Amino acid sequence: MLSLSQSKTKYSTENNARSETTDVSIVVPCFDEGDNVTLLYNKISSVMKGTGKNYEIIFVDDGSTDQTYNRLAEIHEKDERLKIIKFRRNFGQTAAMDAGFKHSTGKIVIAMDADLQNDPEDIPRFIDKINQGYDVVSGWRFRRNDPITKRLFSKIANSMRKSLTREKIHDSGCSFKAYKRECFDDLDLYGEMHRYIPALLLWRGFKVTEIKVKHHSRKFGKTKYNLKRIIKGFLDLLVILFWYKYSTRPIHFFGGLGIMSSLTGIAIGGYLIILKFFYNTSIGTRPLLLLSMLLVILGVQLLLMGFLADILIRVYQNQKDVRKYYIEKEPK
Repeated sequence: MLSLSQSKTKYSTENNARSETTDVSIVVPCFDEGDNVTLLYNKISSVMKGTGKNYEIIFVDDGSTDQTYNRLAEIHEKDERLKIIKFRRNFGQTAAMDAGFKHSTGKIVIAMDADLQNDPEDIPRFIDKINQGYDVVSGWRFRRNDPITKRLFSKIANSMRKSLTREKIHDSGCSFKAYKRECFDDLDLYGEMHRYIPALLLWRGFKVTEIKVKHHSRKFGKTKYNLKRIIKGFLDLLVILFWYKYSTRPIHFFGGLGIMSSLTGIAIGGYLIILKFFYNTSIGTRPLLLLSMLLVILGVQLLLMGFLADILIRVYQNQKDVRKYYIEKEPK
């Protein structure tokens, strides 16, 4: 029986061997898009045949309740280049993308939505941009054909993301993106993280750019975009920021907060002592006394939390083959 590390090595070796014969993988997550998948497949196939490249199309059925899977199965009988991954239930777009990425074999991996709003005719432009030396190419829906409320929420989310991550991508929420194969080494996606992949890869030192892409209005099906996804996405962004800055030394975060809290409590306590001994002022009933004690106790707890988090991170990194740095070129 293979160990976990041996299994990973075997899977990676097999994947790399297969990727030598596949130039481009198209990954398409879909949920209740039965009216769209056949049209989208036909458009992708037509475009990819025109490029002359070896390709595969991977549709990930994210627990659809309509005819999405049946229609994909009918296409698969005629074209083995179409691969289908079917989830038992709806796990979300990020999980679907992660599954598609891990099952892809192409040297270039392109992700896009299944709602026909992304235009497959833009695929060759993504490939050309990757061939220019970039690792990630993000689509920018320069002229969006969406309801004004959706555009407004997206604009707010993009502004907030750019201010926190400092990336220059205009439209990170656009799923239409292209990646080099090596971008997915040690990249595990969860929650609503798919829109932050460029930021994650930028932090790792990959070259990220964007191109303007066409965007069509939705003709069939219903949008899955809602306020709940926005809130989840924002919380995931906070986790990503924390993990990026403090994943190797969480004591710097918790310890910093703990020291500030304790010093503030000590300063307030010193002020009360001066009032007591130099001005003979009663401090026993003052709320500041309770605040001072609370801040000192909270500071100690945060320091202890930082120590525990640091120990857990070290255990995690020792048990898994976690990369602490990413090499672009190695000596031959």
